[in-house]
Amino acid sequence: MTITKAELVKILHSNTDLPKEKCGRAVENMFELMKEKLEQGNDVLISGFGKWSVNSKNPRKGRNPQTGEALMLDARREVTFKCSKKMKESVN
Repeated sequence: MTITKAELVKILHSNTDLPKEKCGRAVENMFELMKEKLEQGNDVLISGFGKWSVNSKNPRKGRNPQTGEALMLDARREVTFKCSKKMKESVN
């Protein structure tokens, strides 16, 4: 089962005394803050859960799978996630 932002808000609302709209803003603000920090190139670490990091990829050779034509792929940045040891143990 996939959990959505709306479900996160509902769970937060049911586990706190906060109004639903404040819970919604809290969830949105948390994700916005995480996105902002990752855009700046910073890591986001939530202890006991995991770490998001931004990695830079160099330009590289590639090919069009339909035509076989060689082409150069641009440099890019990607976000990676590594779960914590504690999280890995609880999932297994």
